Amino acid sequence: MTATSKVNSPIGIAASQNMGLVVTASAAGTAFEWYDFFLFVPLATIISKMFFAGLNDTAAYIFALLSFAAGFATRPVGALIFGRIGDRIGRKATFLITITLMGVATFAVGLLPTYGQVGVVSPVLFIILRMLQGIALGGEWGGAAIYIAEHSSVARRGYMTSWIGTSAAFGLGGALVVVLVTRTLLGEPSFTTWGWRIPFMLSAVLLGISIWIRMTLHESPVFQGLRDRGERSTSPYKESFGEWKNLKLVLIALGSMMVAQGAVWYAAFFYAQTFVEKIVKVAPETVNAIMIAVVVCSAPLYVFFGWLSDKVGRKIVMVSGMVLTTAALYPGFHMIVQAGNPALAQASATSPVVVIADPATCSLQFDPVGKAQFKSSCDIAKSVLTNAGVTYTNVVAPTGAVASVKVGQAVIASVDGTTLDPKALKALKAGVDGKVKAALKAAGYPAKADPARTNAVGIFLVMLFFTVGATALYGPQAAAMSELFPARIRYTALSLPYHIGTGWVGGFLPATAYAMVAASGNIYFGLWYPIVAAVFAIAVSILFLPETRGRDLNA
Repeated sequence: MTATSKVNSPIGIAASQNMGLVVTASAAGTAFEWYDFFLFVPLATIISKMFFAGLNDTAAYIFALLSFAAGFATRPVGALIFGRIGDRIGRKATFLITITLMGVATFAVGLLPTYGQVGVVSPVLFIILRMLQGIALGGEWGGAAIYIAEHSSVARRGYMTSWIGTSAAFGLGGALVVVLVTRTLLGEPSFTTWGWRIPFMLSAVLLGISIWIRMTLHESPVFQGLRDRGERSTSPYKESFGEWKNLKLVLIALGSMMVAQGAVWYAAFFYAQTFVEKIVKVAPETVNAIMIAVVVCSAPLYVFFGWLSDKVGRKIVMVSGMVLTTAALYPGFHMIVQAGNPALAQASATSPVVVIADPATCSLQFDPVGKAQFKSSCDIAKSVLTNAGVTYTNVVAPTGAVASVKVGQAVIASVDGTTLDPKALKALKAGVDGKVKAALKAAGYPAKADPARTNAVGIFLVMLFFTVGATALYGPQAAAMSELFPARIRYTALSLPYHIGTGWVGGFLPATAYAMVAASGNIYFGLWYPIVAAVFAIAVSILFLPETRGRDLNA
């Protein structure tokens, strides 16, 4: 038996180290990192108030989502830094560095002063820590995926690496559970004031456990073979991105699997949660409970689809998942509104809201710096509706006409504040705001979803359907990505497209989609972001993505 075949055989793997330990250590450590990174999701509303309190509610929430995206924006940087370390020094050493950086940055978030205490320094520090988290995570997923793949037998590689998918589920689920339990034990007032820090500070415990687990690992047999033969890459960047045969694979991986991952998975697990809580206005504790149930159900699905990809191939399983979720997004989100807030759905159908205005006086209802005044009659009318989270349509009024808001049959005239100072403008807006909200209330528009009428099971079933498609995409992905690239540059070449796709396409999805809703007045308009991205990824996958099942990872 050759050295190569021995490494890929079950005997060679067992001789290297126990496969159960490999999977457990890799997936558990990754789950702890995902816990650290995903804590932001159930705490987004509180974070917007703690660190961005100087802005109005809509702008503060968008900025909170953008700070979430900042962590994703730096993930490709981490991919380049730790990808090179992983290809030059080894998989195990990289594991230890990434887990330590993530744990320290997360613990530090729990110690940060709020905006009310130190002003603008607070959000700056928060964003810096989010960026450090992103850099750490940029080196984590690729390392864990490769480490398991390089230990696995060919016949079970999809199944074994699919446990990386469950680590994301356990990390997100753990974050949701800790937040829900802490919130319940402390009560909402205490949790909102100071209790939100506890989940972040628990990261210190998880860091210690993670380092202990990772210390038990040996180097992967494939990398050890490269080291023994003196075949490690001396220029991972040049080989990965400067040679067309490898760069082409990077571009295919990015345009297919990874754009789809950013669109499909993050729409299912992140934007859906933002939509239910912020737009449908379902109680946060109910949203947390639904998401916990969805995440728990998702864990075995990753493993099932990874196993299935060992039988029928990676490509067919992943493309099927892309198509399923993409087709379900638009009707599914309509069903979520019906189930989560039937009063809102009924009011929107029976008493639609219309803004009647001269288009020349209307601005885009998205303020990226949080300082826009929105002084025209059209802007004042739309800003009131945007802050209320109500969808509306636009009707063109004669040139120069003062804008008005029509709620069912009621018509509320807006006012023009272009010549007013900030204090007078604020009072003027308050008057319009009060009249519009009174009309909305009279027409049946609820300020919040009625818990007694919220069909949590219905929301769960819709989101579970999204999850089936998302896990079909993600389950075989670690194996497919590992098999796509040569061993000597695998860490670098794999990590960069993964973190551009998930980090930039997925990380910016919640903020961009929510901003699209605020700008358009249509609560479903933000869905165009994941739908267009996913359709592009489906086309690239069908046309260019090769089937990789059964490839030799030593090549």
